[in-house]
Amino acid sequence: MKGVNVTEEKRLKAASGMLMLFVSLVIMFLGIPAYVLGGVYMSWDGPASGLVLAIAIVAGVALNCIGIIMLCGLKIIHPNEALVLTLFGNYYGTLYDAGFYWVNPFCTAINPTAKKHENGEQPSTGKTSSININMNLNQSSASKKVSLKTMTLDNKRQKVNDAQGNPVEIGTIVIWKVKNATKAVLNVEDYTEFLSIQCDAITRNAARNYPYDMNEESDEKTLRGSSQEIADIMQAELQNKVMEAGLEILDVRITHLAYAPEIASAMLQRQQAAAIIDARQKIVGGAVSMVEMALNQLSENQIVELDEERKAAMVSNLLVVLCGNKDAQPIVNSGSIY
Repeated sequence: MKGVNVTEEKRLKAASGMLMLFVSLVIMFLGIPAYVLGGVYMSWDGPASGLVLAIAIVAGVALNCIGIIMLCGLKIIHPNEALVLTLFGNYYGTLYDAGFYWVNPFCTAINPTAKKHENGEQPSTGKTSSININMNLNQSSASKKVSLKTMTLDNKRQKVNDAQGNPVEIGTIVIWKVKNATKAVLNVEDYTEFLSIQCDAITRNAARNYPYDMNEESDEKTLRGSSQEIADIMQAELQNKVMEAGLEILDVRITHLAYAPEIASAMLQRQQAAAIIDARQKIVGGAVSMVEMALNQLSENQIVELDEERKAAMVSNLLVVLCGNKDAQPIVNSGSIY
Protein backbone atom coordinates (compact mmCIF):
# COMPACT_ATOMS: atom_id res chain seq x y z
CA MET A 1 0.00 0.00 0.00
CA LYS A 2 1.29 3.46 -0.89
CA GLY A 3 2.27 5.56 2.13
CA VAL A 4 0.42 8.74 3.01
CA ASN A 5 2.32 12.03 3.02
CA VAL A 6 1.63 13.43 6.47
CA THR A 7 2.72 16.90 5.41
CA GLU A 8 -0.42 17.19 3.26
CA GLU A 9 -2.34 19.21 5.77
CA LYS A 10 -6.00 18.44 6.42
CA ARG A 11 -8.06 21.21 8.00
CA LEU A 12 -10.73 19.71 10.23
CA LYS A 13 -14.33 20.86 10.22
CA ALA A 14 -15.19 19.85 13.75
CA ALA A 15 -18.67 19.71 15.29
CA SER A 16 -19.97 22.41 17.59
CA GLY A 17 -18.66 22.00 21.11
CA MET A 18 -21.76 23.42 22.78
CA LEU A 19 -24.05 21.00 20.95
CA MET A 20 -21.93 17.96 21.77
CA LEU A 21 -21.56 19.10 25.37
CA PHE A 22 -25.35 19.13 25.68
CA VAL A 23 -25.63 15.68 24.03
CA SER A 24 -22.95 14.25 26.36
CA LEU A 25 -24.69 15.57 29.47
CA VAL A 26 -28.03 14.19 28.28
CA ILE A 27 -26.50 10.73 27.76
CA MET A 28 -24.94 10.83 31.21
CA PHE A 29 -28.24 11.85 32.85
CA LEU A 30 -30.02 9.02 31.04
CA GLY A 31 -28.05 6.65 33.23
CA ILE A 32 -29.85 7.91 36.34
CA PRO A 33 -33.31 6.51 35.36
CA ALA A 34 -31.62 3.18 34.64
CA TYR A 35 -30.37 3.02 38.24
CA VAL A 36 -33.77 4.05 39.59
CA LEU A 37 -35.51 1.49 37.42
CA GLY A 38 -33.15 -1.19 38.64
CA GLY A 39 -33.85 -0.26 42.27
CA VAL A 40 -37.62 -0.47 41.67
CA TYR A 41 -37.36 -3.92 40.11
CA MET A 42 -35.07 -5.07 42.93
CA SER A 43 -37.90 -4.41 45.42
CA TRP A 44 -40.14 -6.83 43.55
CA ASP A 45 -40.07 -10.46 44.39
CA GLY A 46 -39.90 -12.08 41.02
CA PRO A 47 -37.72 -14.47 39.12
CA ALA A 48 -36.53 -11.74 36.76
CA SER A 49 -35.66 -9.14 39.40
CA GLY A 50 -31.94 -10.07 39.47
CA LEU A 51 -31.65 -10.02 35.67
CA VAL A 52 -33.44 -6.67 35.43
CA LEU A 53 -31.18 -5.22 38.11
CA ALA A 54 -28.08 -6.39 36.25
CA ILE A 55 -29.31 -4.97 32.96
CA ALA A 56 -30.20 -1.65 34.58
CA ILE A 57 -26.79 -1.33 36.24
CA VAL A 58 -24.96 -2.23 33.02
CA ALA A 59 -27.06 0.24 31.02
CA GLY A 60 -26.47 3.03 33.54
CA VAL A 61 -22.71 2.42 33.64
CA ALA A 62 -22.55 2.22 29.85
CA LEU A 63 -24.43 5.51 29.40
CA ASN A 64 -22.23 7.26 31.96
CA CYS A 65 -19.05 5.95 30.31
CA ILE A 66 -20.25 7.03 26.86
CA GLY A 67 -21.04 10.50 28.18
CA ILE A 68 -17.63 10.83 29.87
CA ILE A 69 -15.80 9.62 26.74
CA MET A 70 -17.71 12.10 24.61
CA LEU A 71 -16.71 14.90 26.97
CA CYS A 72 -13.06 14.06 26.26
CA GLY A 73 -13.59 15.16 22.65
CA LEU A 74 -14.27 18.79 23.57
CA LYS A 75 -11.49 21.16 22.47
CA ILE A 76 -11.03 24.91 22.94
CA ILE A 77 -8.89 26.73 20.36
CA HIS A 78 -7.79 30.27 21.17
CA PRO A 79 -6.87 32.87 18.52
CA ASN A 80 -3.50 32.23 16.85
CA GLU A 81 -3.42 28.60 17.99
CA ALA A 82 -3.60 25.28 16.18
CA LEU A 83 -4.14 21.71 17.31
CA VAL A 84 -2.60 18.78 15.41
CA LEU A 85 -4.51 15.52 15.98
CA THR A 86 -3.68 11.88 15.34
CA LEU A 87 -5.97 8.86 15.54
CA PHE A 88 -4.36 5.55 16.53
CA GLY A 89 -0.98 6.71 15.21
CA ASN A 90 -2.25 8.17 11.92
CA TYR A 91 -2.55 11.86 11.11
CA TYR A 92 -6.19 12.87 11.59
CA GLY A 93 -6.27 16.62 10.90
CA THR A 94 -5.51 20.08 12.23
CA LEU A 95 -7.78 22.62 13.90
CA TYR A 96 -6.97 26.26 13.13
CA ASP A 97 -10.12 28.33 13.70
CA ALA A 98 -10.66 29.72 17.17
CA GLY A 99 -13.71 28.37 18.98
CA PHE A 100 -15.24 25.53 21.00
CA TYR A 101 -15.26 22.22 19.07
CA TRP A 102 -15.85 18.52 19.45
CA VAL A 103 -13.68 15.94 17.70
CA ASN A 104 -13.31 12.20 17.90
CA PRO A 105 -12.53 11.59 21.59
CA PHE A 106 -9.97 8.94 20.68
CA CYS A 107 -7.85 11.54 18.83
CA THR A 108 -4.57 12.57 20.45
CA ALA A 109 -3.03 16.02 20.23
CA ILE A 110 0.70 15.97 19.58
CA ASN A 111 3.36 18.63 20.07
CA PRO A 112 6.89 17.49 21.03
CA THR A 113 7.83 21.05 22.01
CA ALA A 114 5.11 21.16 24.67
CA LYS A 115 6.40 17.90 26.12
CA LYS A 116 9.88 19.34 26.55
CA HIS A 117 8.51 22.45 28.26
CA GLU A 118 6.43 20.20 30.51
CA ASN A 119 9.58 18.37 31.57
CA GLY A 120 11.39 21.67 32.18
CA GLU A 121 13.87 21.11 29.36
CA GLN A 122 15.37 23.91 27.31
CA PRO A 123 16.23 23.75 23.62
CA SER A 124 19.71 22.28 23.24
CA THR A 125 21.10 25.23 21.30
CA GLY A 126 24.34 25.56 23.23
CA LYS A 127 25.48 28.78 24.88
CA THR A 128 25.11 30.90 21.78
CA SER A 129 21.34 30.91 21.30
CA SER A 130 18.18 31.26 23.33
CA ILE A 131 14.51 31.37 22.32
CA ASN A 132 12.05 33.72 23.94
CA ILE A 133 8.60 32.16 23.53
CA ASN A 134 6.25 34.05 25.80
CA MET A 135 3.14 32.16 24.77
CA ASN A 136 4.55 28.81 25.87
CA LEU A 137 5.23 30.24 29.31
CA ASN A 138 1.68 31.54 29.59
CA GLN A 139 0.07 28.28 28.53
CA SER A 140 -0.40 25.24 30.69
CA SER A 141 2.54 22.87 30.72
CA ALA A 142 0.34 20.05 29.51
CA SER A 143 -1.02 22.02 26.54
CA LYS A 144 -0.44 20.41 23.15
CA LYS A 145 -1.51 23.42 21.13
CA VAL A 146 0.85 24.95 18.60
CA SER A 147 1.17 28.72 18.88
CA LEU A 148 0.85 30.68 15.63
CA LYS A 149 1.91 33.96 17.22
CA THR A 150 4.95 35.92 16.09
CA MET A 151 7.99 34.89 18.11
CA THR A 152 11.56 36.05 18.60
CA LEU A 153 14.76 34.03 18.38
CA ASP A 154 17.63 35.87 20.05
CA ASN A 155 20.82 34.35 18.69
CA LYS A 156 23.41 35.44 21.21
CA ARG A 157 26.92 36.60 20.38
CA GLN A 158 29.15 33.98 18.84
CA LYS A 159 32.78 34.19 17.77
CA VAL A 160 33.52 33.34 14.14
CA ASN A 161 36.18 34.18 11.57
CA ASP A 162 35.31 36.51 8.73
CA ALA A 163 36.39 36.10 5.10
CA GLN A 164 39.83 37.53 5.94
CA GLY A 165 40.32 35.21 8.89
CA ASN A 166 39.81 37.88 11.56
CA PRO A 167 37.87 36.69 14.63
CA VAL A 168 34.68 38.70 15.04
CA GLU A 169 31.69 38.56 17.38
CA ILE A 170 28.28 38.57 15.73
CA GLY A 171 24.76 38.32 17.11
CA THR A 172 21.44 38.17 15.27
CA ILE A 173 17.75 38.31 16.04
CA VAL A 174 15.08 36.45 14.05
CA ILE A 175 11.35 37.29 13.94
CA TRP A 176 9.39 34.16 12.96
CA LYS A 177 6.14 32.27 13.35
CA VAL A 178 4.64 28.87 12.61
CA LYS A 179 2.89 28.93 9.24
CA ASN A 180 2.07 25.22 8.88
CA ALA A 181 1.42 23.56 12.23
CA THR A 182 1.27 20.08 10.70
CA LYS A 183 4.77 20.31 9.23
CA ALA A 184 6.13 21.92 12.40
CA VAL A 185 4.90 19.02 14.55
CA LEU A 186 5.30 16.03 12.26
CA ASN A 187 8.36 16.83 10.12
CA VAL A 188 10.85 17.76 12.86
CA GLU A 189 11.37 16.67 16.45
CA ASP A 190 11.38 20.17 17.95
CA TYR A 191 10.81 23.06 15.59
CA THR A 192 12.16 25.67 18.06
CA GLU A 193 15.43 23.80 18.48
CA PHE A 194 15.56 23.13 14.74
CA LEU A 195 15.22 26.85 14.00
CA SER A 196 17.88 27.80 16.54
CA ILE A 197 20.43 25.36 15.10
CA GLN A 198 19.75 26.50 11.54
CA CYS A 199 20.11 30.13 12.61
CA ASP A 200 23.51 29.36 14.15
CA ALA A 201 24.66 27.73 10.93
CA ILE A 202 23.40 30.56 8.71
CA THR A 203 25.04 33.20 10.93
CA ARG A 204 28.40 31.45 10.89
CA ASN A 205 28.23 30.91 7.15
CA ALA A 206 27.44 34.58 6.49
CA ALA A 207 30.32 35.73 8.70
CA ARG A 208 32.75 33.43 6.89
CA ASN A 209 31.69 34.64 3.43
CA TYR A 210 32.18 38.37 4.01
CA PRO A 211 34.96 40.50 5.52
CA TYR A 212 34.29 42.67 8.52
CA ASP A 213 35.34 45.87 6.78
CA MET A 214 37.13 47.13 3.64
CA ASN A 215 38.34 50.47 2.39
CA GLU A 216 35.83 52.85 0.86
CA GLU A 217 37.05 52.27 -2.70
CA SER A 218 36.15 48.58 -2.62
CA ASP A 219 32.70 47.54 -3.88
CA GLU A 220 32.75 44.23 -1.97
CA LYS A 221 30.00 43.61 0.57
CA THR A 222 31.15 43.79 4.18
CA LEU A 223 29.57 42.83 7.47
CA ARG A 224 29.77 46.39 8.77
CA GLY A 225 29.03 48.36 5.62
CA SER A 226 26.38 46.07 4.08
CA SER A 227 24.70 44.72 7.19
CA GLN A 228 21.17 45.17 5.81
CA GLU A 229 21.97 43.40 2.52
CA ILE A 230 23.69 40.54 4.35
CA ALA A 231 20.74 40.28 6.76
CA ASP A 232 18.38 39.95 3.78
CA ILE A 233 20.59 37.19 2.34
CA MET A 234 20.56 35.43 5.72
CA GLN A 235 16.76 35.69 5.85
CA ALA A 236 16.39 34.08 2.42
CA GLU A 237 18.80 31.26 3.30
CA LEU A 238 17.17 30.63 6.68
CA GLN A 239 13.70 30.58 5.12
CA ASN A 240 14.88 27.96 2.64
CA LYS A 241 16.28 25.83 5.48
CA VAL A 242 13.18 25.90 7.71
CA MET A 243 10.54 25.61 4.99
CA GLU A 244 10.27 21.87 5.61
CA ALA A 245 9.44 22.61 9.25
CA GLY A 246 6.48 24.84 8.30
CA LEU A 247 8.07 28.03 9.68
CA GLU A 248 7.98 31.53 8.19
CA ILE A 249 10.91 33.92 8.71
CA LEU A 250 9.57 37.47 8.94
CA ASP A 251 12.80 39.36 9.55
CA VAL A 252 16.50 38.91 10.37
CA ARG A 253 18.64 41.63 11.92
CA ILE A 254 22.29 41.79 12.97
CA THR A 255 22.17 43.13 16.53
CA HIS A 256 25.86 42.93 17.46
CA LEU A 257 28.99 43.10 15.34
CA ALA A 258 32.51 43.74 16.62
CA TYR A 259 36.04 42.44 16.44
CA ALA A 260 36.97 39.84 19.04
CA PRO A 261 38.56 41.36 22.17
CA GLU A 262 41.99 39.86 21.42
CA ILE A 263 42.37 41.86 18.19
CA ALA A 264 40.03 44.78 18.84
CA SER A 265 42.80 47.22 19.88
CA ALA A 266 45.02 46.32 16.92
CA MET A 267 42.13 46.67 14.49
CA LEU A 268 41.23 50.02 16.02
CA GLN A 269 44.76 51.30 15.35
CA ARG A 270 44.51 49.94 11.82
CA GLN A 271 41.23 51.75 11.24
CA GLN A 272 42.65 54.96 12.68
CA ALA A 273 45.71 54.71 10.43
CA ALA A 274 43.55 54.07 7.37
CA ALA A 275 41.37 57.05 8.30
CA ILE A 276 44.41 59.30 8.69
CA ILE A 277 45.77 58.19 5.31
CA ASP A 278 42.43 58.80 3.61
CA ALA A 279 42.16 62.23 5.25
CA ARG A 280 45.71 63.17 4.18
CA GLN A 281 44.99 62.12 0.62
CA LYS A 282 41.94 64.37 0.50
CA ILE A 283 43.84 67.27 2.09
CA VAL A 284 46.75 66.98 -0.34
CA GLY A 285 44.41 66.66 -3.32
CA GLY A 286 42.50 69.77 -2.24
CA ALA A 287 45.71 71.71 -1.56
CA VAL A 288 47.13 70.92 -5.00
CA SER A 289 43.93 72.07 -6.69
CA MET A 290 43.93 75.29 -4.65
CA VAL A 291 47.59 76.02 -5.53
CA GLU A 292 46.86 75.39 -9.20
CA MET A 293 43.89 77.73 -9.06
CA ALA A 294 45.98 80.45 -7.36
CA LEU A 295 48.75 80.24 -9.98
CA ASN A 296 46.25 80.33 -12.83
CA GLN A 297 44.44 83.38 -11.44
CA LEU A 298 47.74 85.25 -10.84
CA SER A 299 48.77 84.53 -14.41
CA GLU A 300 45.42 85.38 -15.99
CA ASN A 301 44.98 88.65 -14.06
CA GLN A 302 48.66 89.58 -14.63
CA ILE A 303 49.04 90.50 -10.99
CA VAL A 304 52.68 89.43 -10.80
CA GLU A 305 55.14 87.68 -13.05
CA LEU A 306 56.81 84.70 -11.39
CA ASP A 307 59.66 82.68 -12.78
CA GLU A 308 59.90 78.95 -12.24
CA GLU A 309 61.99 79.24 -9.08
CA ARG A 310 59.55 81.65 -7.42
CA LYS A 311 56.61 79.51 -8.54
CA ALA A 312 58.24 76.52 -6.84
CA ALA A 313 58.77 78.56 -3.66
CA MET A 314 55.17 79.75 -3.73
CA VAL A 315 53.86 76.22 -4.25
CA SER A 316 55.99 74.97 -1.35
CA ASN A 317 54.77 77.70 0.99
CA LEU A 318 51.10 77.19 0.06
CA LEU A 319 51.33 73.42 0.52
CA VAL A 320 52.94 73.90 3.94
CA VAL A 321 50.14 76.27 4.96
CA LEU A 322 47.32 74.12 3.56
CA CYS A 323 48.63 70.68 4.61
CA GLY A 324 50.14 71.53 7.98
CA ASN A 325 48.58 70.32 11.23
CA LYS A 326 49.29 73.66 12.96
CA ASP A 327 48.70 77.24 12.02
CA ALA A 328 51.55 78.70 9.93
CA GLN A 329 53.66 81.54 11.39
CA PRO A 330 54.17 84.04 8.54
CA ILE A 331 57.43 86.01 8.14
CA VAL A 332 56.93 89.55 6.80
CA ASN A 333 59.66 90.70 4.41
CA SER A 334 59.85 94.49 4.39
CA GLY A 335 62.56 94.64 1.76
CA SER A 336 62.73 93.72 -1.87
CA ILE A 337 61.72 90.22 -2.89
CA TYR A 338 64.91 90.15 -4.94
